[in-house]
Amino acid sequence: MNAPISIYTEMTPNPVTMKFVLTFLLIDEEGESIEFRTKEKAAISPLATKIFELPYVKGVFITSNFITVTKDESFEWYEVIPEIKELIKAKLALKEPLLNGELIEEKSEVPVNISGDIEQKIISILDEYIRPAVEGDGGAINFKSFENGTVTVMLKGSCHGCPSTNTTLKMGVQNMQREMLPEVKNVVTETA
Repeated sequence: MNAPISIYTEMTPNPVTMKFVLTFLLIDEEGESIEFRTKEKAAISPLATKIFELPYVKGVFITSNFITVTKDESFEWYEVIPEIKELIKAKLALKEPLLNGELIEEKSEVPVNISGDIEQKIISILDEYIRPAVEGDGGAINFKSFENGTVTVMLKGSCHGCPSTNTTLKMGVQNMQREMLPEVKNVVTETA
């Protein structure tokens, strides 16, 4: 007999995103995530496609043990949370694969050219200190590049359109990187 699927919600700093947390892993690989900003791009994921059928859904982000849903501002969370939870439960109960096609641009960016020790240290700092906090808020952060003292990262999930993203980026990510690595002068974001 299968255990019932349990889902609870957590608010994120972004008022239009909500984290739907599961008691099991959807994606096993640490740091991996999938983000769909349109219904068309979600077509490779039966789960994301189903969530996008709800008229107020504007984005779906899937990682480890949670799904972050972005909604239209004209709906209140108390109105839509029960419907989203039930839809996710029903879809997961079917035990379909998370993806039925190849990820192209939606897959987490994996740095291709890590040319040196500094990039490795930047990634280690992101993984150890910053990623857990960003994931706790329903998002993801991935290293993109390091050039001329500037670290470029990709932010996903609840970070899109979040009023506190810039503060988090400058006061949290940038300050920690600069403190631990004097070679880092600035941290900027590139939107997926």
